[in-house]
Amino acid sequence: MGNKTPSRSKTGCLKEINKTTIFKQEQPQTWCCCSLVYLSVDQTFLAFAEKRKTLSDTNAEVLVLRRGTWKDAKNQEVEWDSGHQVLSSACLPNHRSMNPCPVYERESKTLFLFFVCVPTRVSEYEQIRTNKSQGRLCYVTSKDAGKTWSHTIDLTADVIGEQMKEWAPFAVGPGHGLQMKSGRLIIPAYAYRYTGKPDCTSCCCLSFCCFTPYALAFFSDDQGITWKVGNQMDVESCECQMAEIIDEKSVSTLYCNARTRLGYRTEALSYNSGEDFATVLSPNKLIETGKGCQGSVLSFLEQSNSPKTWLLYSHPSNPKNRVDLGLYLNKTPLDSSGWPDAPLMILHHGPSAYADLVEHEPGRFACLIECGKEHENEEIAFLLFELPKQKQKTPNYFFPSATE
Repeated sequence: MGNKTPSRSKTGCLKEINKTTIFKQEQPQTWCCCSLVYLSVDQTFLAFAEKRKTLSDTNAEVLVLRRGTWKDAKNQEVEWDSGHQVLSSACLPNHRSMNPCPVYERESKTLFLFFVCVPTRVSEYEQIRTNKSQGRLCYVTSKDAGKTWSHTIDLTADVIGEQMKEWAPFAVGPGHGLQMKSGRLIIPAYAYRYTGKPDCTSCCCLSFCCFTPYALAFFSDDQGITWKVGNQMDVESCECQMAEIIDEKSVSTLYCNARTRLGYRTEALSYNSGEDFATVLSPNKLIETGKGCQGSVLSFLEQSNSPKTWLLYSHPSNPKNRVDLGLYLNKTPLDSSGWPDAPLMILHHGPSAYADLVEHEPGRFACLIECGKEHENEEIAFLLFELPKQKQKTPNYFFPSATE
């Protein structure tokens, strides 16, 4: 997809952002639950997704990857491999692989790809109906920017252990994990727990109303050699992403932004790097879409020499439907009142859903988006953008050329 000069509205705002199609829906297959990572040492973008037979969770099959190489800084050109790579080692026998969650470990130069494996044809509802989690916590690693991958490591017994008896379905991500400035690796996750009334089990079958999802983090302090599980939040919080917030005194706080069924997002803070989330920020600031949708968050250094970080958040901006993916900026991320009522910009006009944000270079960002013209699962698209300067009213966009 080549460069294109976008049209402008009378207010000077860009009407349309040029995007590169990474995965396109073609019967009998579709793609969803995207995640994105940028490896600066290799100047490579890695776009992950689930390959499915249909949009149903039970028809997920394998994880796939497409690689993009940053070729020309002057022309903002990203060259994408012509086809996708099936991650054939990222699986367990008779299971489907879901929810890709990549994180890069700086010291060992190792890319971790976390995911969950669920027995073929076992649905989320079935796990809730039986009050039994059947998922497995797994990961693979790559030392060569995703060209080759290790065999699958199943952490379920060693990391979750007896807690599995208290969980119904659980999952990681989807979307990127992070490495904190301390070196700790963070994998965002959530797990359903039974929260029904004592007489609820007398029903003919358990249902979603009897179970509530609670977010948590898996973490490692030894470059991913061993992993631990943090405590779950005590408020509803489903699919989530996390970001490290640094204040003006260089103090670190881990922030979590999670999907809910309550009409608004859950935001929470951890002061011990994900071992638990002690503070829940004021609710009702970030509006949830319809029955809920995944959102992406990313912290980055503010546009000065300060150590402080700001926070970006992407999510459908319509309160009822998954349309018009908005980008929001909070310059005081420890305070939820810092979120604006309106998005800073719209990354995609029209149907849009799950997305993943990464910082490409200081002040320059990329986003992978589920989007389309008629429905949100027509394609997974990639775009690059730059935030407006503080005195600039109109956003700057990069329009990458791509070899498909």
